[in-house]
Amino acid sequence: MDPNFSGLTQRLAKANQSHLLQFWNELSPTERADLALDLQGMDFQEINGFFKNAMEMSTNSKQEKMDTRMEPVPMEVLGSVTRNRSSLKAWELTGLQCISQNKVAVLLLAGGQGTRLGVSYPKGMYDVGLPSHKTLFQIQAERILKLQQLTEQRHNIKCCIPWYIMTSGRTMEATEKFFSRHNFFGLDKNNIVFFQQGMLPAMDYNGKIIMESKGMLSMAPDGNGGLYRALGNQGILADMERRGIEFIHVYCVDNILVKVADPAFIGFCVQKEADCGAKVVEKTNPTEAVGVVCKVDGHYQVVEYSEITLETAQKRSLDGRLMFNAGNVANHFFSFSFLKDIVQTYEPKLQHHVAQKRIPHVDAKGQLIQPDKPNGIKMEKFVFDIFQFAKTFVVYEVLREDEFSPLKNADSQEGKDTPTTARHALMSLHHLWVLNAGGHFIDENGRRIPAIPRDGAAGSVTDDGNRNLKDGTDMPIQCEISPLVSYGGEGLEELVKDREFHPTLMIDENGVHQVVKNGI
Repeated sequence: MDPNFSGLTQRLAKANQSHLLQFWNELSPTERADLALDLQGMDFQEINGFFKNAMEMSTNSKQEKMDTRMEPVPMEVLGSVTRNRSSLKAWELTGLQCISQNKVAVLLLAGGQGTRLGVSYPKGMYDVGLPSHKTLFQIQAERILKLQQLTEQRHNIKCCIPWYIMTSGRTMEATEKFFSRHNFFGLDKNNIVFFQQGMLPAMDYNGKIIMESKGMLSMAPDGNGGLYRALGNQGILADMERRGIEFIHVYCVDNILVKVADPAFIGFCVQKEADCGAKVVEKTNPTEAVGVVCKVDGHYQVVEYSEITLETAQKRSLDGRLMFNAGNVANHFFSFSFLKDIVQTYEPKLQHHVAQKRIPHVDAKGQLIQPDKPNGIKMEKFVFDIFQFAKTFVVYEVLREDEFSPLKNADSQEGKDTPTTARHALMSLHHLWVLNAGGHFIDENGRRIPAIPRDGAAGSVTDDGNRNLKDGTDMPIQCEISPLVSYGGEGLEELVKDREFHPTLMIDENGVHQVVKNGI
């Protein structure tokens, strides 16, 4: 194909991106065809506009801290599993009713690769080393299966929770094949919908698109906020409407403790008639590098730790808690009508954020350069950018140890958010469930490991909240309970009450197994 004949040369010149064809004569026919196809699908004027606006916003945000414009989340929009324990059951029942009416869908943000974990495949395919060796995808799929089953038992009616999975260009094929190979983990494949977020080129600081090879642009996903454009472009919104979906739970793939389609969270949001809700955990300390949900100039948004001063981060309320303590965990509720408004009206108004990166590229001689410092930007939108448009926004506070342990980094000494911390978080929670159900753990000498009371949330679905114990030691007990057995700690009494167990304990649909050093 001749780029002059097709008008491509002229389009690139007009957009000041002519360098993208500088190696054209060195490319094979196949490489030329691939590059031309990529370039023809791009709106260069739009991309240049994204760059200009993103850089302006980045410059402005660096110069201004948010402190004077911030207000903490007001109590009237806040629900809490610890402070509103008496309301939990009612919220949960409302959520289960919505699920029984096929009004609830879950939407998984799964575009990320496990690069920081040292693997090239999608993060959802990662095995953190549980006794069962289940992946994040399987754990989440089985939670959906169990929640459907619990809802059907309570309401005596068949129901389904559609699962929309947003991938990226780099993870779509691998994700689909993984689900197919594992027979969709027991879910109906017609209720699992895969779709792709958009991609944007990486650019240098002068607005030039970066080439990662002589015939290939450097492309990156457009951030989890690319969700909203993809919902419209790929017919996902139309599919939700066809199914009669009214409420959507959106979450990130990397949280091993996520309560998928959490009925209490959904019920709380529905009772509050919210069009948008954010699940949060309390910040551990003022300097924890996590964004906080708050109000800025009267509108809700997430403010990153870098956007406020230490003085503001350290402010405390009269009860001693941090004033700005609502840590964002990328776990959200949307009404369908709000999501539709976002896609059709507000999405074009969202600004891209700038991420400065070290981006491998070819130089003018075609040599591959691996930079040792940031040499360009990737542009992305965030899923929480749309909070500002909500008419009724609510915040739901949960316990970190029950619901949030992200997987981001490879194992290392004193590492944070690693396979080890994720594995320990899940096994500690399951250990707690066994204690709450009346079971006990014993050490190698046959002595019971002590359990002590814990202030915290009740379990889920059927827990009456009367017991809430934790292990009296700091050592992680090897204990794993299949989501097919229990969604949130319910239904374990008949399996563990008044029984003593040696670690490692596994409870799955085939029964209770104690793994000892010489085998099972």
